[in-house]
Amino acid sequence: MIDWSEVALINALLGGMLIGVAASILILFNGKIAGISGIVGGLLRPKKNDVGWRVMFVLGLLFSPILYSVFRPLPAIRIEANITMIIIAGILVGIGTRYASGCTSGHGVCGIARLSPRSFLATISFIFAGVLTVFLVRLFSQ
Repeated sequence: MIDWSEVALINALLGGMLIGVAASILILFNGKIAGISGIVGGLLRPKKNDVGWRVMFVLGLLFSPILYSVFRPLPAIRIEANITMIIIAGILVGIGTRYASGCTSGHGVCGIARLSPRSFLATISFIFAGVLTVFLVRLFSQ
């Protein structure tokens, strides 16, 4: 159940707007898609004159919580899965992003905004897989 009294709708709206603005700036000024798996993957196989913007993007992701904490306290982190499940989930997400040629940020944010049929299909698949996973985990953990 979702406790709607605890959901910070304004924060979610502002966060979504910031993601949209960042993705728009990256594609308008750099011609690149803000897909995190593709950006990080490009750092693993660097090309000439292609590393700087990727490093800056990843550093922005890593240091943004520090900047946020200047203005508001960071929310408490609560992880209810064991380390084995987290590792398995990470591997499955990595396989999925390679298989789908992108991740939720690349397809879900940028691809849908560009009306890409492939991104619509990929995003629907991501959502379906997530719903199915939650259903199965809850079914078998009772």
